Amino acid sequence: MEAVKEFINAVSRPQIMFPMILAVFFFVFSPTDRLLAINKRLGLYKLWTKRGGIVLFLCLFLAFAFGLMDMNFAKIVTKPDNVPIVGLIFLIFFFVWFSMKQAWENDARIAAGGRPREAEDSKEKILVWPDLVYIEFIALILCTVLLIVWSILLKAPLEEAANPTVSPNPSKAPWYFLGLQEMLVYFDPWIAGVLFPTVIMIGMMAIPYLDTNKKGCGYYTFKDRKMAISIFMFYWLVLWFFLITVGTFLRGPNWNFFGPFEAWDIHKLEVLTNINLSELVYMVWLKQRLPENILLREMGGFAVVFLYFGAMPLVLAKTLFKKVYAALGPFRYAIFTILLLMSISLPIKMILRWLFNIKYIIAIPEFFFNI
Repeated sequence: MEAVKEFINAVSRPQIMFPMILAVFFFVFSPTDRLLAINKRLGLYKLWTKRGGIVLFLCLFLAFAFGLMDMNFAKIVTKPDNVPIVGLIFLIFFFVWFSMKQAWENDARIAAGGRPREAEDSKEKILVWPDLVYIEFIALILCTVLLIVWSILLKAPLEEAANPTVSPNPSKAPWYFLGLQEMLVYFDPWIAGVLFPTVIMIGMMAIPYLDTNKKGCGYYTFKDRKMAISIFMFYWLVLWFFLITVGTFLRGPNWNFFGPFEAWDIHKLEVLTNINLSELVYMVWLKQRLPENILLREMGGFAVVFLYFGAMPLVLAKTLFKKVYAALGPFRYAIFTILLLMSISLPIKMILRWLFNIKYIIAIPEFFFNI
C-alpha cells in the first residue's frame, strides 16, 4: 500500500499530472473528427453508458475509500472547509456523465434514422401544478434535511479573530477564488485577477454567437457540437474546476505542492530558480549580461507573443481549423482564435513554469508589465 501511495504522490506532481489530464481530456471530449474516430476505436464512448457510469463512479468511490485509510489524506478531505469540494467533485462527475450520456444516445438515435429523445418527450404535456411544484417541494424538503444533518455532523469552520501580525500558512482564499489564487502563481495580478476571468466569461458567453451551427438546438448532441462542447468543457473543467481542486487538496504550507498522501510539512522547501525568458536567452544561452535597453532585452519575448497571437491563427486556419474558418468567416474566426489562444496560454504558462522554471515571457518590472 505504501508503494501505491508513493506512486500516486509522484504522479500527482504537476509536471506529470497536468499533461496527463490534458491528454485524457482531448481524447474523451474529442474536438475533431480524427480524435472522435480514435475515441470510438478505443471504446472511450462507453464511459457515457449506464455501465460506464457505474464503473466510473465505482472507481471514484474506491479511490476516496482507499484515500481515507491514510491519515494525511483523511485530514485534508474531512476538513469542514473542504467537504463541499468533495461533494462538488462527485456532482461534477455525475452531471458531466449524465449530459454526455444523453448526447451520445441522441447521436445514436439520429444515426439510426430516428429523432432525439427530447423531440419525443416534448409531446407529453406537463403542468406546473401539481407536477413541477410537487417536485420542487420535495427537493426543498430534502435540501433542508441535508443542511440540518450537515450542520449537526460537521463543525462550522470558524477560527479565532483575525490577527494582522499572524497569517495562516497556507493562506487560502474561499474555494470559489482558489482558481484565481492558483493563476496568480503564473501571472501578474492584472492578468490572473482581471484579464483571464474576463476572457473565460466572455469566451463562454461568445460560444453561441461564434458557433452558429443550428444543429443541437433543443436537444443534447455531441457529434454535431463537438467544438462548442469541447471548448466549454475545457474552460469549465481544466481552467476552473482543476485549479480549484489543486488549490484545495494539493497546495499546502508556503503554497508548495504536496501529494494526496504526503504530510503537509511546513519546512518543505522547493528548490526552484525561476527565470525570465530574457534571462534564459542572454544569461544562460548567450552567456552575457542583460541589455539595458528594454526593447532589446525583451525582444525575444515580444517575438514569441507576436508569433503566438499573430501567426498561430493563420497556421490553424490552414491546418487544424480549416473547416472552422470556412464556417465562421474571417471576422468571427479571428475573435474565436484570439479568445481560444488567450485561454490556452494559461496551461502553456503552467507547463513552462513546471518544466523549465520560466517565470515571465515578457518582464518589464520598470513599468509593472509582465506576461
